[in-house]
Parts: sequence; C-alpha cells; structure tokens
Amino acid sequence: MEVYLDNSATTRVRKEVIDKMVDVLDNEYGNPSSIHLKGYRAEKILDVSRDSVAKLIKSEKDNVVFTSGGTESNNFAIRGIAYGMKRMGNHIITSKIEHPSVLNVMKQLEEEGYNVTYLNVDKNGKINLGELEQAINDKTILISIMGVNNEIGTIEPIDMIAKLKEKSNIAYYHVDGVQAIGKIDINVKDQNIDLLSISGHKIHGPKGIGALYIKKGTKIKPIIYGGGQERNLRSGTENLPGIAGLGLACKLISENFKTYTSKLMALKKRLYDGIISEITDVHLNGPDIDNGAPQILNVSFLGVRGEVLLHALEEKGIYVSTGSACSSHKETESHVLKSIGLSHDFIESAIRFSLGLFNTENEIDYTIDTLKEKVNLLRKYKRR
Repeated sequence: MEVYLDNSATTRVRKEVIDKMVDVLDNEYGNPSSIHLKGYRAEKILDVSRDSVAKLIKSEKDNVVFTSGGTESNNFAIRGIAYGMKRMGNHIITSKIEHPSVLNVMKQLEEEGYNVTYLNVDKNGKINLGELEQAINDKTILISIMGVNNEIGTIEPIDMIAKLKEKSNIAYYHVDGVQAIGKIDINVKDQNIDLLSISGHKIHGPKGIGALYIKKGTKIKPIIYGGGQERNLRSGTENLPGIAGLGLACKLISENFKTYTSKLMALKKRLYDGIISEITDVHLNGPDIDNGAPQILNVSFLGVRGEVLLHALEEKGIYVSTGSACSSHKETESHVLKSIGLSHDFIESAIRFSLGLFNTENEIDYTIDTLKEKVNLLRKYKRR
C-alpha cells in the first residue's frame, strides 16, 4: 500500500485539473495578450480562472494577480510594500516561525537598511498580540504573519492582527496563506487582509503557479518588470495551463469546502488517537488537535531519530516529513520547533504528517500499525 502523508510539501494533482491543463496546452495555446480569436479565448480562460481564485477567498477578481507560486507571492508582497512605502517608513513586523520565503526576504531587507521585528510565539506557535501591539510604531509599514504554520499547523489570530494593524495609519497586513487556503475559511474583506499569498500545488493544483491578492489601493511596487501583464504588477506571459489548473482547483475546493475540511480533521484525529493509544513516549508538537489546522499533525517519537523513522516508513510505502520541504536538505534543527521551546531530543524525533484529499481511513489505520511496529523496533536497536 502507498500512503502519501506529505501534503504540506506538495499535493497530488486532481484528475480534473490535469485534464483541464492538457486541454489548454493542446487546444487553447494562444497568448492572452494577442488580439485575434486565439488570444481572446486564452484571455477568457484567464478571466474565468481569476474569478475562481477570487471566490475562494471572497475577493473581487481584479484584486488577484497571478504569480509563479507561494515563494514569489511572498517576495512580491514583502518587497513590493517595502519599496512602495519606503518614504513612509522602514519598519516591518513578522514572526520567528515564518516560512523561509518570508524570513529570508526579511534578512535581505535588513541588509538594505530596513528594521525588522521578529515576534516570539508560545508553545502552541501563536504570536503574542500584546507583543505585536507594542512593536507597532509610526514607521511600521508592513505586518507579515502566516495564516497557518506549515510545520505544526498553528492557526494565527488573523482577525485580531488585522485590528491591531489599525494602530498604524500606514501599515499593510500580509498573510502567507499557502497552508491556509482551502483548509480554513479565509475572507479577505471581513478579515481586513491587504495581501494574501496563494500556491497551487498545496491545494491539489499544479506546481509553478500561485497568486497574490492585493487589496485595491495598496501602494505596492512590482518586483518583475517587462510587458506589463497583470495590470502592470507582474510582467511576463501568463502561464495559462497553470492558471487554468489553479482556477479549477480553487473552484472544486469552494464547492466542497466543508466536506473537505471535515474529512481532513477526522483523519487527523483518527491518526493521533491511534498513535497515542498504540505507542508510548510520544509528544504532540504545536496546538491541541481541535485547535490546529485540519491537515497537519506534528508528533515526536522520543528515542527515535525522525529521519530514521521517515525512511523506515518509506520502506513500507508511507511518505511523511521531518519538517518543511523547503529546508529539509539543510542540516539544521527546525526553527519552528525551536521557537515553541522544544529541546533537541524532541526536535530530532519529530515527524510531520500532512493530509490531503486522497487519504483514506484504511491508509491511516495502516500507518498506525506500521508506526507501532517501526517505532518499537527502532527503540530496541537504540537501547542496544
């Protein structure tokens, strides 16, 4: 049996999405900027897809700009505001557990003279709203806090952060929504979000495509210049097959959002309940089961190295992660697990399970049985 439980790294593309993309590649190959019929038909696909993305986040479609993925969207949001608001201020606020595509941009901006405040988080991965309020000053131009943490599934208090943002007359609020889209309810209007990053391959869409929601009137500068596509905000011929795939993936989630998220949560609870009932010396990392995102479960199996357990599971056709896929090849401890106060032993033995559309109860039960077998075996070897 093959069990893919690394959906926070990437997801299997839905068959409907593949079929749509193949059709566009094969038949609708025109350039949306061309003024002939092929171009018009391509532009129509672009428009329909933009509308589908917008509906998922409760936005006007003209506020959605297509990008190459979550990393570009985060770079665009942060750099675009930093450069667009440079005359107004140079202070940015983020958290210590952001994705590398946020943290590494912040480091670069610090080298360019910007001041960045990195907020602490508690043992559950949540920022301290009091610390955020104290950090905001008259030079704060951007607050960038992720919606859902990619390693431990913490849901940050989006609504409360947006309210605190109002303490500054000039600050914008950016949400890295890559792990949040399709997993928790996002309403950019009601939640007063100014910028929201989206990635296609985390929602059973294709890789290499994403989007950035930009509230109308936001003072943002492009970071890619060229032919002026996407309302002069993101130049480059549009990736029409990818955009069509992203649009359909968003549409399918919108139509079945509650059913999909309820399934994910039920599977996550089934997996956790099975682990704690069958295996001793385990520790849940991050928020309580009921309070975290429905797709992510991070557990430490004390006495077993996470990487060793990962490969032991792989031998049985089960695919998991020890942390973020974007930093898994670097021999450093997880900055997220360190930030929530875990010791080396807990960090070294951590495994992230992340669920998706195609997972089943039978797969979860098989995973629990295999975990019990492998953890007990590896602990015996270590004791020797």
